[in-house]
Order: sequence, then C-alpha cells, then structure tokens
Amino acid sequence: MSTRARKTGLPISELLGELESFYGKQEPCWPTDPYHFLVWWHCGYPASDAACAKGWESLNREIGIEPHQLLAARPADIANALRPGGMVPELRAMRLKDIAARVEDEFGGDLRAGLVGPIPEMRKALKKFPNIADPGADRILLFAGVAPVAAVPSNCPHVVVRVQHGKESQNYGVTYREAQQAIEAEVPGKIDARARAYLLLKRHGQDLCKRTKPKCWQCPVSSSCAFFAAVGLRDPSTARIDSRPISGQNAETPLKDISSSGAMNTDLWAWVELNYRPHAHQATEGE
Repeated sequence: MSTRARKTGLPISELLGELESFYGKQEPCWPTDPYHFLVWWHCGYPASDAACAKGWESLNREIGIEPHQLLAARPADIANALRPGGMVPELRAMRLKDIAARVEDEFGGDLRAGLVGPIPEMRKALKKFPNIADPGADRILLFAGVAPVAAVPSNCPHVVVRVQHGKESQNYGVTYREAQQAIEAEVPGKIDARARAYLLLKRHGQDLCKRTKPKCWQCPVSSSCAFFAAVGLRDPSTARIDSRPISGQNAETPLKDISSSGAMNTDLWAWVELNYRPHAHQATEGE
C-alpha cells in the first residue's frame, strides 16, 4: 500500500486546534474584496505580505486604487507609487491598468457582484486576470465570502502533507492536490472554517514548517507529525550530525556538489537541503 493511502499524523481538526493555541487566532492581512485583492497582489514583487503591503500603502496614498483612478493615472506615476513594493514596478503598473480596464469593461466596475454561478466558471473568470491561477482564484473566492472552496496557501501546501503523511512529493502539483483533498475531506465546507484553516496553515508554513530548513524542534505538533517521525530534525545548535541513510524525496537525485556517499554523514542542514531543497518550480498564486 502506498504511504499516501495511510494517514499517520494528526487529523486536520486537531492540527488546527494545536496551531491556533500556539499562534492565536489569525486574520487576513490582505484586502478581501476580489478587485482590491487583485490590486494588492500586484503591489509587491516578489509577492509577499510585507512587499504587497508597502506597495499598497504607497499606491493608496499617491494614486488611489479604484478602477477610475488607475485608468486616469499615467503608467509612470503608478510605477513610482509601486516602487516601495519591490521589483519591476513598470510591469506591475501596466498590469494594474489592465485589471482596472477589465473590471470596468467586463464587470461594470464591480468584480464582486460579477462572481456568480458555478465555482469552475468563477475560477475561469478570475484566471483571466494577470498572475492568477487556481490557488489565487480559490483564495479570492474564499476570503470574499463567495464560496467555501478548499483553498490552500500556495507557498506552503506541504504543511498538511508533512503532518499527515511525512515527506511531500517533489511535484508541487501533487502536493497541492493532496493538501486540497485533505482540507476538502476534513474541514467543514463553511467559509469561516476553511478561512481559519488557510490562515493557520499559512502561518505555520511561513514561521516553522518551512519548505527548507523547517524548525521542527520548535513545532507545537512535532510529537504527532509524520514528517518529524520520519526525519527527526533537531535543534542544530545541539545536534550537528545525522548519520541515518538518506531516504527522503531526493534520495535518488542528490545535489551535484554533495556525493550520495558523503551525504550520509553530512552536516544536518546540508542533509536537509539535499532532501528538502526548493522545488525547481515553486508555484504561487501568480503562476
């Protein structure tokens, strides 16, 4: 039987309870209106909560965020307003004008009111906007209160998979689908319940259960985590050597600069990088 068919970690309800006890109640730090989220998402690059918040604040102050304000502004002025959010502000400025024009022309200036009908059709409509794929569309639908979709934080779908099954797949799409299926099966199909799950899993994936160098020794659920049971990452300040044979997801494809024979007794973090280095394609909502 495949290890994917056997659940060895916490049920999601218990996982979320432990995470909420540890982190406290979480709230979205982004605008939940669909149109405003699209604008916010392009306010930073590389897109992160911090980068988008900086660009969003500057854009609100210098130009405004409503469609008519963006359409009336010069691309160069929008780009200057977006610079606090990071790289390629000129490209992001053009995309914001495209978003504003589409919302005006196709949705009469009210994207939220236009999101009606079957979920696949609403996803399709949102994916016509720049840098929005299924993860971003589901995030928008969930936090706007449109539909209780099983949205998964795009930069950390591995959290649920690791806790319940151990090592995640090298294939991002496989890991994302496994996480989404678990949420769909175990989290009640209600807006509040699934938004809570999204926020807690996102926080844990960003703070402790990182894609690389996870801080397992600080994790509140390590004692019930299948990943920890299999890998057993310890505090590197007290445990520098891991002498176990490699059995992780990249065991058959070691990094070129670390021989497969030497990796068995390498520094702990070198072993982690070997087995849990970032995927070549790290998808986000914008991919």
